[in-house]
Amino acid sequence: MIRPLEKTDVPRIAEIHVFAQRTVYRGVVPDEFLFGKMTVQKRIEYFCENETEGYVLEEGFVKGFITLGPCKDSDKPGCFELYRIFVDPFIFGQGIGGKLAEHVEKVAKERGYNEIYLWVLEGNANARSFYARLGYVADGAVRISGYFGVPEVRYIKKV
Repeated sequence: MIRPLEKTDVPRIAEIHVFAQRTVYRGVVPDEFLFGKMTVQKRIEYFCENETEGYVLEEGFVKGFITLGPCKDSDKPGCFELYRIFVDPFIFGQGIGGKLAEHVEKVAKERGYNEIYLWVLEGNANARSFYARLGYVADGAVRISGYFGVPEVRYIKKV
């Protein structure tokens, strides 16, 4: 079941966020950042301080989450943005990411958007392949992540 993210979900999504990033960003982002600067407590504080619209996939427990909303990029007015999508790394490969991505498309369509975009770390080959399978394509835009300090690539999908 996919449902809106609630404040009571914050500790769980912070845990998923940290451990998933440590799992998938290893070798792309320096270990000093992943295991030193990034902590579950800091992510709890971040999610509590930053009101972000989100949804969780819950089947007995929260297995993954998404945050989304209107675009933040000035060159893409009128787009919908998938800010983050993360699944508990202990249960990768169960289709949870795909279900969450489908939900983003549903929400975008309901709100009248016809294009979704997201940013993915350039060195994260698995994520780039995942988004390509879902129909997202790199549009040529690249930036340096303000959070990690490594290159990110923008992917876009018409819905």
